[in-house]
Amino acid sequence: MGSAVITARAAATFEPVGRSVATARAFVRDTLQGWGYNDVVDDAVVLTSELVTNAVVHAGTAADVLCLRTAEGVRVEVADHYPEREVPLQSSGIDFGSPDRENGRGLLLCAALASRWGVEYSPTRKHVWFQLDLPHRPVGIRSAGPVLPTSLLPVTDRRVRVAVVQIDSTGAISAWNDDATYVFGHTTEQVTGKQFTDFVAWPHTPGTSTGIADALRLSRWEGSYGVRGADGRTIPVYASHLRVRDNDGEPSTVCLLVHDDERAVLQSPVRAPVSDTSSDNRTADPFEVFIGSPAPDDLDGLLQRTVERARDMLDADAAFLLLATDDETELEVRATTGLPSARQRFARVPVEAGTGRYGSARMPAVHEDLTAVPGAVPLLTDTGMRSVVTVPLKVEGRLTGSLGVAAEGAGRYSNEEALRLQFAADRIALAVESARLGELERLRRGSLSFLVEASDLLAGTLDRDQTLALMAQMTVPTLATWCAVYTIADQSSEPYLSYVLHEDEDLIDGLKALLSTVPPPDPVPAPGARVWAAPSEAGHRAALATSTRSLAYDAPLSMSTATRTTLATAQAVGGETVVLPLVARNRVIGMLTLGKPSDDHFRQEILELAEDLSRRAALALDNARLYSERMAISQSLQRSLLPPGLPAVPNVEIEVIYRAAGEGNEVGGDFYDVFPISDGAYGFAIGDVCGTGPEAAAVTGLARHALRLLAREGFGGPAVLERLNAAILDEGARSRFLTLLYGELWPQEDGSALLKVVCAGHPLPLRLRQDGSVEPAAEPQPLLGVLDDLELYEQEVVLDPGDVLLCVTDGVTERREGTRMLGDDGLAEVLSTCTGLTAGAVAARILRAVERFAAEPASDDMAILAMRVPEPLLV
Repeated sequence: MGSAVITARAAATFEPVGRSVATARAFVRDTLQGWGYNDVVDDAVVLTSELVTNAVVHAGTAADVLCLRTAEGVRVEVADHYPEREVPLQSSGIDFGSPDRENGRGLLLCAALASRWGVEYSPTRKHVWFQLDLPHRPVGIRSAGPVLPTSLLPVTDRRVRVAVVQIDSTGAISAWNDDATYVFGHTTEQVTGKQFTDFVAWPHTPGTSTGIADALRLSRWEGSYGVRGADGRTIPVYASHLRVRDNDGEPSTVCLLVHDDERAVLQSPVRAPVSDTSSDNRTADPFEVFIGSPAPDDLDGLLQRTVERARDMLDADAAFLLLATDDETELEVRATTGLPSARQRFARVPVEAGTGRYGSARMPAVHEDLTAVPGAVPLLTDTGMRSVVTVPLKVEGRLTGSLGVAAEGAGRYSNEEALRLQFAADRIALAVESARLGELERLRRGSLSFLVEASDLLAGTLDRDQTLALMAQMTVPTLATWCAVYTIADQSSEPYLSYVLHEDEDLIDGLKALLSTVPPPDPVPAPGARVWAAPSEAGHRAALATSTRSLAYDAPLSMSTATRTTLATAQAVGGETVVLPLVARNRVIGMLTLGKPSDDHFRQEILELAEDLSRRAALALDNARLYSERMAISQSLQRSLLPPGLPAVPNVEIEVIYRAAGEGNEVGGDFYDVFPISDGAYGFAIGDVCGTGPEAAAVTGLARHALRLLAREGFGGPAVLERLNAAILDEGARSRFLTLLYGELWPQEDGSALLKVVCAGHPLPLRLRQDGSVEPAAEPQPLLGVLDDLELYEQEVVLDPGDVLLCVTDGVTERREGTRMLGDDGLAEVLSTCTGLTAGAVAARILRAVERFAAEPASDDMAILAMRVPEPLLV
């Protein structure tokens, strides 16, 4: 860090697993935001993500992340424990490689984004560090404007209302003047004590990190945002914030708010009159003469200052500035004054609107009367403007934008005004282009960070409903005001409205009801966003019908709740709505619909980011669908391997508990069965196939069905198992050895039960007598699936009233905790405490004992079969 003083530090170590990358990103983001370094958070998160990935994925070691804070910026160090790996240095002449590669991009990004970076080695590790300097942002600069002729003063067409709002140190509103009530509709009593952020519609855009909470903490701030009025509308305002403190030292923020088109009332930097030719200005920078000093350090501020100066310079009623797209085919509205800016912002018009010079934005043009050539300047349609002059903004011969001023009267401008305006445009074109490129770079970095986070979240779930919710929550409010997701089950199905989200939760139900009345958009697979007008038209019709009914039946001014909800919903969908297809594996599986509030437009960078997100979301949604289908098939097949139910055996209680190991498995290598053989005789079995999972389950199905078939054909226990052994060996390479306890049960008239059992390599069954003694009920014999010739025999067991026979698989007896194992002795000890319990209670107590024996989840399948002969009831 050189001589810089470290004022704070934070460190963390992350294990060499994939999820550590996301955890490291969250650690750096939380740390830098806690330090108030929001300007460099996005770059730091992107670089940390790449470097930690190199450590935990490619180097395969733990990653140590250290954040150091200074007054100038922040330094982040990422270290791994693999020092012999070579890392290309800036001076080594080694090619960084293509940025499209899946790895090796960490140093390339460091070189592109960091103020300084480097690689350092020690005997036990190597670490890569990068430093991000904070941008210089002067705060608290004061300025005063010169005396101006009346004709150059800002124009207002009504009494100027300046809302004064005071916010205390907790963010709550403590003062609210009468003008604030007039502008926004809320009374002082309604807002006092409530959080100011509850009423603010802050513009959320990737790459711009300052939020309303940050703005309220600065000593001085100016800018535009929206305030939600009492009627639910968002009112664009221009605000000036000043941080103050009272006599007791308690801080608060005073906010002056005016309508956005009246920003000149609050924003009045120094500007020299155009006609001033004094010697003091002969050497002045033409840019500063036009813009004023100090120049805004952000693109929106520079553009807004430009249109206001252009309007004042030509004594116009309105002015506008448009920026060209990268291919120079369209112009995007970025700043206006004297026009409904919120309605026009980010709208697009073609560069070539017609033939000849006056139809192109590449040449200066003067229109003396727009009523003679309707549509010549699409931006001014239905605005009342009649005369207009437009000039291009060019940098090195390339069209970068267009600047225009307009007046309500005809014949106001001539070529002389066009020359003056072109001269001003030439002075500011380079600064505008530089600021635009800076904004694009910030957006690109913010978009990269946004997509990294989005991909990580989408990859973290295979649940369809959760994927839909994540898609909507990532777009609202970052990319859009509201979002709707339509899904398509198959090629013959109609799109179905699956999820709706609005940044105002109170509008979600109304929005969902409105969209349900609109035919879904066509599932067109063409890439890119397309405008969808149906929601706006439906909202307009609903609002019109509601207003008509209100006027006809509700003479009083008060509106019902249903009426207010309908109007608020119509306002929510009144702006631009776009649809992006969700395409996965060459099939349209749904549509992502994004909407803006009344007459607002999407900027192209946001649409491109949304398109990139839609591709990732479509693949995640289709993966969730495929996973759900495979799980449904797997579970259906697995359930077919389990007995349909336990038969009711006279005078014998039977209880079974089954647990399959592995996520999503209902059946594994352990199995059980209890079934009737003939009149008065029942068969039972409990077995364990080598291994777990679907392969073991296949042998499970073979064993269970073969047992039933052979037993019902009249074969005795040994013959049944010998034939099953031959069937397993016939499977060849797919065969697996099998341990099996098979028995036949005959309830007796005296209340006891006769059992004949064969234990082929299986844990021995345990018999619990009424006196609490426990003993094995059979002898061990060879397991199945290994030897061709088996000589098995059966043993008789008589269960007296009150006796219990417990049969388990080795998942019970081999339950481990470190070096300890439950074992046969431990199982017998637990069983000895079950005297007098029912079969169900015995099985439940055995399961509890197994689960409590170790803290970790069981890694092997388990089956518990308990049979008990009840004691006769005393009469």
